[in-house]
Amino acid sequence: MAADTTNNRSRYLRWLTRVRLSRIMALLLVVLVIVPLVVHYYISNIGSDGRVGGAAAAGVRIIGRTPLDHAEDPAYLQATDLVARVKELKRIHASVNNELRQLESKRQKLKSDLSSYATRLDAVKSEHERSAKNLEKLKLTIENVKLQQLELQMSNAPLIYAPKRVLVDPATGNGDLDPPTRSTRCRMSTCFDYSRCSLTSGFPVYFYAREASIRLDDFVRVSVGDALNRLPFVSTTDGDRACLYVVLIGETAAAAPPTGAIERLLRGLPYWRGDGRNHLLLNLAYRSTSLGDVFSGVNTGRAIVAQSAFTVRSFRADFDLVVPPLSGRRAGRETLPYMLPVRRKYLMSFQGMHKTLISDDRAADSDSELLKLEAEVVQTLKQIQQTRNKNNVFYFYFYCNKNSDIRASMDGEWTLCADEESRREILALSTFSLILAPVDASIVSTVTIQRRLLESIKYGAVPVVLGDFVRFPFSAVGGATIDWTRVAIVLPKSRITELHFYLRTLADNDIFAYRKNGRAVYEKYVGTTESVVRTILLSVRTRLRIAAPVIPEHPSPSVFNDTFAPLMKPVTPADGAEADDVLGPVESPQPSPKFRRNFTFSTSLLDDHGDAFHLYPFTPFAPVLPSDAKFYGSGLGFRPIAKGQGGSGKEFTQSLGGNYPTEQFTVVMLTYEREAVLVNAIERFKDLPYLNKVVVVWNSPRPPSDDLQWPDIGVKVHVVRTSKNSLNNRFLPYSEIETEAILSIDDDTHLRHDEIMFGFRVWRESRDRLVGFPGRFHSWEPSVNSWFYNSNYTCELSMVLTGAAFYHKYYAYLYTYIMPQAIRDLVDEFMNCEDLAMNLLVSHITQKPPIKVTSRWTFRCPGCPKALSFDDRHFQERHRCLNYFVKIYGYTPLLYTQFRVDSILFKTRIPHDKQKCFKFI
Repeated sequence: MAADTTNNRSRYLRWLTRVRLSRIMALLLVVLVIVPLVVHYYISNIGSDGRVGGAAAAGVRIIGRTPLDHAEDPAYLQATDLVARVKELKRIHASVNNELRQLESKRQKLKSDLSSYATRLDAVKSEHERSAKNLEKLKLTIENVKLQQLELQMSNAPLIYAPKRVLVDPATGNGDLDPPTRSTRCRMSTCFDYSRCSLTSGFPVYFYAREASIRLDDFVRVSVGDALNRLPFVSTTDGDRACLYVVLIGETAAAAPPTGAIERLLRGLPYWRGDGRNHLLLNLAYRSTSLGDVFSGVNTGRAIVAQSAFTVRSFRADFDLVVPPLSGRRAGRETLPYMLPVRRKYLMSFQGMHKTLISDDRAADSDSELLKLEAEVVQTLKQIQQTRNKNNVFYFYFYCNKNSDIRASMDGEWTLCADEESRREILALSTFSLILAPVDASIVSTVTIQRRLLESIKYGAVPVVLGDFVRFPFSAVGGATIDWTRVAIVLPKSRITELHFYLRTLADNDIFAYRKNGRAVYEKYVGTTESVVRTILLSVRTRLRIAAPVIPEHPSPSVFNDTFAPLMKPVTPADGAEADDVLGPVESPQPSPKFRRNFTFSTSLLDDHGDAFHLYPFTPFAPVLPSDAKFYGSGLGFRPIAKGQGGSGKEFTQSLGGNYPTEQFTVVMLTYEREAVLVNAIERFKDLPYLNKVVVVWNSPRPPSDDLQWPDIGVKVHVVRTSKNSLNNRFLPYSEIETEAILSIDDDTHLRHDEIMFGFRVWRESRDRLVGFPGRFHSWEPSVNSWFYNSNYTCELSMVLTGAAFYHKYYAYLYTYIMPQAIRDLVDEFMNCEDLAMNLLVSHITQKPPIKVTSRWTFRCPGCPKALSFDDRHFQERHRCLNYFVKIYGYTPLLYTQFRVDSILFKTRIPHDKQKCFKFI
């Protein structure tokens, strides 16, 4: 209405001005043109007779006349009248000029008023649009709150937490079990007392540290005891409440104890309870390869036996455990061979000796057929060795020198030659390593076979086992298992004539997959005493379906003390793209659901994605429901766009949609004594949809200024006090981070709201990846055979900088607790490269490249101090970091990608009544 009134008044003023101007122009025409012409005509044409005549004669007569004559002369009177009229016209002209000036002044004032009204109108329109946007956001927020309340009312699911520890009652935990017909038929269901191990017991383990009287090897006793005591679920004080009891037999310092001594030891244990239920007997070899089955002939009752040497008669499948011998290496990283090139100097190698084949006349008649088969195997291998060429060089030696210890744990097996250092040189040059099973197929496993297997995967030679009856470590069904088909090649001895052909058919990528999986098994599960002990207990625990101990959160102490209240200041809504569009509802903070999958853990140790020894509140690898499940009873938390009907930009912004329930993200920002820059960065998060909170990592030893005013952006801003200035602090799994999604961002990085929202939506569909904005890549420098960190423009990339990237909190745990310590140490030494470390970690776990979103390449902060990245030394350090990290992993985990992600409908022509998902992306 106000706009119509203003338009009518404007049209009236323009009409009035035109009318007045037309009148003025008419008067000017009369005064300036017509009147002078008339005067000139009369004066120049008056004659002696009073008529119009010549100018000269008229002039004489007029001058010669008297005043009386003038008064009576009509021409004179007419001329006088004209002069008077001219004066009047001049006066009118002056009056019109004054009126014109007044009208012009009024016109300018009206024009100024109109401009002012237009400005005010634009401001009102902007305010109206902003209010409409805010109203739409509020409506979205209210609608989402209603949906959340409705879901809470309809849902009967309890709040999920980490499992609480519920222990067995000592007074009722000693019930009897029905004995199996024979101890050799023990299974978990018949020989294990589940009543002592509830799902929420926490798996308490009691270690007989003092009751065992066998004189153990010092390294075995100390290293195993330390490993057990370091584990979080071990209880060494309260055996009455324990679920599992561990008895360490192991390698002795002297001769093996007699059978009777072992039985007396077991029956004298305070918690043996007559039959050894819930006991685990560890017979771990260390130095010796001749350690056999010390429990042969011993009545172990219902106890689980874990050792390296078994026969078919003594091994109880899916109950006993085949375990590797101890390597003698304590916790810490050792230098292992680089895993490339894929094909090494020797296609296959083998060093060993079989005592019976040397003098087969000593073999019994019953073994002759088996020995003949073994001799044929050796003969075929020698023939393969003779047909070598430059691509097929074999290293086979079937005799050991005199200095070798050729003792075997069981008769009929191939012994090791030389020492480990000598074997290492050959294995590090071998693509494949041959492992010959014992002649006697009744031998399930031996210490020698397990040691060969460990050395092969340790030094990168893919194991090829001839003898499909051999049992591998941690391969029993029912508990945590290693899928050895992805680590080793197992063939029956009957395939010996086809072995060479089979190996030649394997592609380089398959060979490397075998080698990489073997390295992972060695480093995680069998490489140290602690990893062996942890994996043994892991196997038993997963059989019982008991969840692992919870991964620890890193504390988030505030930089402010309890009595100090920081100053707060209001923040006005941002202008520009942040205010132009409705990007989603501004909700109250909602943490991500935790521990939804307490008891759905995987038992395949090669599929644990980094860590099988802890329970995580959430991981990025949870299975996805089908698209229609949300419409058939599984719609809790889902926000399909337009209730599943889809839509363009307007409907798109009202719901997150996608394949996962709605969620929020946490901003983690690292800063160091740049208060003004930090405050400006926090202000930009005002009214950002789906923002849970902002966690500021204060990396300076000096606290922020007391008079610093912190922006009130509508969500919590938590400032964490750090113990030291370290770039590793960026990726600590702070307890304040309650969401799966984390936006890691530098304080001098400026992202628009629509860019952040777009990156968040992309990450939700690729939760196991790094999703970021600035892309980088690793380039190969042939002159030095080395990797270089490169930030040039290129058509492919392999990294995204974590100065502006989304990642899952799961990787913060892995970075802090699982990633090799040497990587974090180098980050602290250089004060650099933490983003490279995170990129390599994620690529190592997922075998996928990161995802770059939008066209943004660089970030600039006007007024900020000069960044470290402009220093040439910064780039030199990153080159060194990259190559050092690659050396630790044994290969380069980074993978290249040649695409980036932009918004749907960005370059699509759409109808006028539709809206793009993101206007500028």
